Amino acid sequence: MAAKVCPQAPPGAVGPTNEITGYVLWGVIILFGLGLIIGLGAIIAGRVFSMQHASKVGVISIVVVFMCAIAYLALPGMLNGILGQGCI
Repeated sequence: MAAKVCPQAPPGAVGPTNEITGYVLWGVIILFGLGLIIGLGAIIAGRVFSMQHASKVGVISIVVVFMCAIAYLALPGMLNGILGQGCI
């Protein structure tokens, strides 16, 4: 039987990797917030200026942001369940 091979980061790479991951996570959270603000702005502007298409796009964008947020929470757990520890 073959031995398990588990990938490991090189020495000294854990700190920068965690820092980059943190920046990416905060960036995604900021993009979710911007998406909600822009969607709400489109809905309000569409109502104020009688632009039905802008209101529809605003509603669709808010729904898409919420769907992406749910996927953002669910997909890492699904991948961890499928791939396990990552050892071959």
